[in-house]
Amino acid sequence: MKTLLRTLLYLALIVWLGAEVFFPIMAAITFTTLRPDTHTAGAIVGQLLRILHGMGLVSGLVALALLALAPAWNIYKPRAVLAPMGLLVLMIACTVYSQFVIIPAMEKDRIAAGGAIDAVEAGNPSRVHFNKLHNRSEQVEEAILLFGLVTVALVAKAETSRV
Repeated sequence: MKTLLRTLLYLALIVWLGAEVFFPIMAAITFTTLRPDTHTAGAIVGQLLRILHGMGLVSGLVALALLALAPAWNIYKPRAVLAPMGLLVLMIACTVYSQFVIIPAMEKDRIAAGGAIDAVEAGNPSRVHFNKLHNRSEQVEEAILLFGLVTVALVAKAETSRV
């Protein structure tokens, strides 16, 4: 049973981090393939980002629950799970921020720009704000990935100090 629970924990982390690693590659391919039509490429990437966030939230909550229960099941020492749990909470918070704050604000800017953000001049306030949010979105996803990698390292370290 302990092996199954640890496997589920690692699977939750693998799913989320694997998607985080794959997402920028997929985005680059989408924009390269649809180069003249950045509006369509952006719509596809935006929808895939929403899916990534959904996967991340489910995976994060599963991992958080498993880590919270692990000491009671004598899988890890209680102190060994505190830091990974804290990082998972940060990852979930970043995902929620991106999904429910950044993306809706970007969509609002896109609509204010007339639907296609690249169709308006570079100095347009909606486009400027959209680009600022886009950069912030990239930084948030990078932070999620970094926190996730550290989480994996801390969980692996917890394996060496198991009960």
